[in-house]
Amino acid sequence: MTCENNGLVERLLKCEDELKDCQNDLQSWTGSLEELSEIQDAFKTDGKFRMRGKKVLDVGTDCVKPLYIALKFKPSKIIGINESLPCIASDLKVASRLFADTKIGFYECSFFDEETFNKIRKKEGITGKFDFVIVSKTLHHLRTGECIAKERDEKHEHQKDETETCCIYGFETGIFEKLLGLGKRVIIYETFFPQEKDDDKVRGRGGYFTTNEWQKMLTSLSEKYEVEFITPIRYHLDNKELKNTIAKLRQVDYICFYLEGREEKI
Repeated sequence: MTCENNGLVERLLKCEDELKDCQNDLQSWTGSLEELSEIQDAFKTDGKFRMRGKKVLDVGTDCVKPLYIALKFKPSKIIGINESLPCIASDLKVASRLFADTKIGFYECSFFDEETFNKIRKKEGITGKFDFVIVSKTLHHLRTGECIAKERDEKHEHQKDETETCCIYGFETGIFEKLLGLGKRVIIYETFFPQEKDDDKVRGRGGYFTTNEWQKMLTSLSEKYEVEFITPIRYHLDNKELKNTIAKLRQVDYICFYLEGREEKI
């Protein structure tokens, strides 16, 4: 192959990579918009949106959804945290100042890093609780229990390099108490793909929830908190609806609900 042809191949490969980046960016914007369309009713109070002056925490932020929320609902502040922020985070933060009244801040911070998160809160002048905490397609990354991968695959063994990427930690429902310690209303949006591989998990913190895990989780939540489902249908979760909810999980790709403390509501 001639040098000229080699140069052409290199340029084509570069163009292909750039096209993939553009496709990923477009998917991020359209995906976030679709998610917000499913989540937005969880912001309602007494059937109406009353977001002005409210503070929002976005755990595992994609950085795009906060911009949509700012433009549509105009809360006073949105803070997004993620262990690894998308490359567009800085540009979005700067650009949002030009056309959004909402103050938006993005930070690389693990949900489990309380020291760093407290510094962020102090820097942003946030005292007390957020009004809303969004956990969008991130709940399954908040696993902290013992590895349960062997329950799904008897041949499972810890990797020799101890990265534990092949592991799946168990989910501790106490995580909801921590979330409600941060916000008055916690909004959960989760996909339901128990048979698919979760490629972006860190160590054993990842792996989509199984039906049994959802059943244990929702049973615990219905006993402790006020739980309102937004999708697949709108209803209050109680013991009567619990069985119906588990049955519906097998028919949908995602669910959205929010929880509040029984003594503290928006």
